[in-house]
Amino acid sequence: MTSESTQSRGRAAEQSARQHLERQGMRLLAQNWLCRRGELDLVMLDGDTVVFVEVRYRRYAAWGGALESVDGRKQEKIARAAEHFLQQESRWSKHPCRFDVIAIDAGDQSLARMNWVKNAFDT
Repeated sequence: MTSESTQSRGRAAEQSARQHLERQGMRLLAQNWLCRRGELDLVMLDGDTVVFVEVRYRRYAAWGGALESVDGRKQEKIARAAEHFLQQESRWSKHPCRFDVIAIDAGDQSLARMNWVKNAFDT
C-alpha cells in the first residue's frame, strides 16, 4: 500500500468522523491543526466544551486495532498539542476540555465500524 493511499484513507476517516460529530451537534473549530508539538485531527465544540478528537483508522487488526493504537505516548503527544492550541487560541482556554477518540476499524469485509469513545483519556 502506498503512502498516498494510506493518507487518503486517513483523510476519508477524518471526514467521516467530522460528519458524524457534526450530526451529533458538535461544531468544528479546527481540522488538522499543526504545531511544533504535533497535530490535532479535529478540534470540536460540544456545548461549551472544547473536544480534542483523535481519529484512528485501521484497515487490518493484525498489529492491534485503531483504539489500541492510541497508547500513552500518543496521548501525551495529543495533550501537548492541545495545550499549545489553547495557548494560541486563547478564546477557548477558559472552556472545559476533553479528549475523545474515534476509532475506525475496517474489519474483515471492509465495512468500517466507528467507535466513538468520549473522554477517552485524561491529562
